[in-house]
Amino acid sequence: MGFGSYDESEQQQQTTDNEEVDAVNVHENDHDGQLSFESDLSTNELVSQLDAMKDGDEDD
Repeated sequence: MGFGSYDESEQQQQTTDNEEVDAVNVHENDHDGQLSFESDLSTNELVSQLDAMKDGDEDD
């Protein structure tokens, strides 16, 4: 048996192994709904907090 024969048999084995793998369902946990929250802070205050968090990440 030459090297080429061995290589072909390896390819056939890999194909068989891959067929047994289950596919991933990316829509398994989809959610069609609404999200809401209440805050005592204004939009400007929330944006300022976000900017402060972003500035803190740059220091790392």
